[in-house]
Amino acid sequence: MRRNTKPYWIKRITTLCNRWYVEHFIRPQFDAAGKYVEIAHPRHLELFGRKIRIGDHAHIIAATDNKIRLTTWSGKQGQGEITIGNYCLISPGVRISAARSVHIGDNCMLAANVYVSDSDWHHVYNRIRPFRCTKPVVLEDNVWLGEGVIVLKGVTIGENSVIGAGSVVTKDIPANVVAAGNPARVIKKINPQRRMLKRELMFRDAQHYYRNQDELDRYMLANNGWLNWLRSVFFPNRND
Repeated sequence: MRRNTKPYWIKRITTLCNRWYVEHFIRPQFDAAGKYVEIAHPRHLELFGRKIRIGDHAHIIAATDNKIRLTTWSGKQGQGEITIGNYCLISPGVRISAARSVHIGDNCMLAANVYVSDSDWHHVYNRIRPFRCTKPVVLEDNVWLGEGVIVLKGVTIGENSVIGAGSVVTKDIPANVVAAGNPARVIKKINPQRRMLKRELMFRDAQHYYRNQDELDRYMLANNGWLNWLRSVFFPNRND
């Protein structure tokens, strides 16, 4: 479809159903989940394992053709864990796998198809026993990973840093830089003295933010009629 023909009340009912599904079927799968966790297409978010935690005002955008997977594994080194902070954005296709620890700070943004893993999963010479090659991964506050970024074991990415699309991060990246490439290297510095608008700003007044989102939906979909929407579902044309 070229445009959204859905009436406002269909969108509203869909949103309420999603929130009910999240509260009853998704939230219990986390060891801890903060307030106002918003998940688009929650049936396409998959969690496996224990010790998976997420903070307040998280936005998780799964897609019907591109699932998000958060996975922890247990072994002789203990139970892996994934911790995601407040105000984070997780985009379609993100995969996070932990045999020891993946820690993601506040205000972080993970673009589509990002992969973060704290393990090689098998040794080069011993490919029978998994989980022997693990080191914790840390994304400090306000890190932004571009589309298709791969972050490997033992990496720490410093506060405010940005990793360019398609990069493979094999070593630590300092704070306040832009890094890109395979392997990723610093290509630009970010001025930490300059004012930076972080995702938390949107939720300073959370009720106001969500009310505005609803009013925007009401405005954008106001002229969409029921009959035209049903027609577009079963008999779409070029105007749709």
